[in-house]
Amino acid sequence: MWAAMKIDRSRFVFALPALAAAAAVAALVFWFARPLAEAVGARLPGADQPPGAEGAMTRNPILAGNVIAGNAQPTNLPALPGLWPQFRGPNRDGISPETVPLARSWEAAGPRLLWGVDCGEGYAGAAVRDGRVYLMDYDYDKKQNALRCLSLADGGEIWRYAYTLSVKRNHGMTRTVPALAGQFVVAMDPKCHVLCLDAATGELRWCMNLVSDYGTTVPAWYAGQCPLIDGEALILAPGGHDALLAAVDLATGKTIWRAPNPHGWKMTHSSVMPMEFGGQKFYVYCGSGGVAGISATNGALLWETNSWKISIATVPSPVVLEGGKIFLSGGYNAGSMLLQLREQDGKLRPETVWKLNADEFGATQQTPVFHDGHIFGTRPNGQFVCLGLDGKVAWASPPVDTFGRSPFLLADGLFYVMNEEGKLSLMEDSGTEFKLLAQAQVLKGGEAWGPMALAGGRLLARDLKRLVCLDVSAAGQPK
Repeated sequence: MWAAMKIDRSRFVFALPALAAAAAVAALVFWFARPLAEAVGARLPGADQPPGAEGAMTRNPILAGNVIAGNAQPTNLPALPGLWPQFRGPNRDGISPETVPLARSWEAAGPRLLWGVDCGEGYAGAAVRDGRVYLMDYDYDKKQNALRCLSLADGGEIWRYAYTLSVKRNHGMTRTVPALAGQFVVAMDPKCHVLCLDAATGELRWCMNLVSDYGTTVPAWYAGQCPLIDGEALILAPGGHDALLAAVDLATGKTIWRAPNPHGWKMTHSSVMPMEFGGQKFYVYCGSGGVAGISATNGALLWETNSWKISIATVPSPVVLEGGKIFLSGGYNAGSMLLQLREQDGKLRPETVWKLNADEFGATQQTPVFHDGHIFGTRPNGQFVCLGLDGKVAWASPPVDTFGRSPFLLADGLFYVMNEEGKLSLMEDSGTEFKLLAQAQVLKGGEAWGPMALAGGRLLARDLKRLVCLDVSAAGQPK
């Protein structure tokens, strides 16, 4: 047997060169017979990974997205005025600085509806610039996330950048507001992917996955943090392994600096706020374990305190006041707190000035507005409240009208305050008394929690499934 096997094996060894040559000829014939397009086709990022592997495409689904043109023609759009380029407006304070005169009363039907568009379930607010509306949205049926660009004139879709993303219903899916600067628009999706697009065309400039790039833990109920653009840098709060905050080059997406995270604080729904005090510029952020100030120059940790933290969910952002003061508020029985920064031995140190329980003042979702020495916001019982810097309530709206967890903004001496069922109230900005000027039902879908925006006398508001544009200008009301 062994003799026979040796003979057969020797024949096989001698035959190998001939077999190899035949195989090579066959391979060449097959290669040149393939269609040319297949031979020189583009190589997509992550396409060389086996199914289920953590390649570039599976780690960041944005890379597999594409721009989908809408029906609105950009060249035919009117040049409408108005600017609301980020979360809480141009100065990130919930106040509109524009000078378009606004109506101080409405007829029973309310302000004129200019247009409305359907949205996926969520609470994401709009950003506005150059007659365009930018909105993060989610299509549940298609399992597709998208950054949409709409016409401020009529709501027509100009384009959307869409990509596959698996998101389950969990009190809606979207919660963030895009940020605009120069030629860029930046947004964060529910699972902490960040995308930077060309604001005019929707083309992808760069993207990142905070989970894989910084060790971020996606918050319960998905991401609620809204990006901050400061000059040529994008400021994010990943809350990962070694990056409580990070500065990213807006043009390239490359990390400029990472702020240390010595206590391992995780990302919350709160957004980063810029502040200047003691000759320094820094960013204030409410992480899962407290509040910190991070140098805008190099990401150094300037100060921190664990005297303010919410175990369930930190949602409202810090409110920067005058003279180094910071107002903090939250839901889940957290109440509110006033911090005072002081310089000591060349360092900044936060001190607690006063605390209020939830019955006095707390904010479950919406960040309060500071104006003319007073703090305005909604407390857990639904009343809209004016609070003095001494922690005393100046006035509260009557219990008959409650506003819950819905948004508000200030413009031209007027507060626009939504309630959860979509009723819009117009109030006078006053530090001494509650003065209701008008009310109207403008939304019908419930859970009207998404931040509002105001641009050129046009108010953008949404409920769980619909975005509307209302004419609240003085010129737009019936004579």
